Amino acid sequence: MAEAFGIMLGKGVIDALSSGSHASGMVNSKAIESMKAIGYDLGSHISKSLKDIPQVRYDYVVTMGCGDACPIVRAKNRENWEIPDPKHLEMDQFNAVRDMIKKKVIRLIETIKSSF
Repeated sequence: MAEAFGIMLGKGVIDALSSGSHASGMVNSKAIESMKAIGYDLGSHISKSLKDIPQVRYDYVVTMGCGDACPIVRAKNRENWEIPDPKHLEMDQFNAVRDMIKKKVIRLIETIKSSF
């Protein structure tokens, strides 16, 4: 969902990529449903592992609640967003996590824009 918000809201500012340390190859159906409710088709996305993204030094890397267990990805700037994993939550709680992610993506975009 963070990648989707980066695409939706960060045109001309960021090129968002998302990956995970335990990618399943499939996007969570609740995430597809949640994003569809706000007008974004997440069904065209795929679940990617860290091996599927370019092995470069990124300007920003954001991790989501994995703390010390997060894999190392080279980055100039790093943030850890303490966001609960919503996959087992009911849809209303899932959507609340979606909205939390959106707010954090907006804040990151604003931070990046202010550094131009």
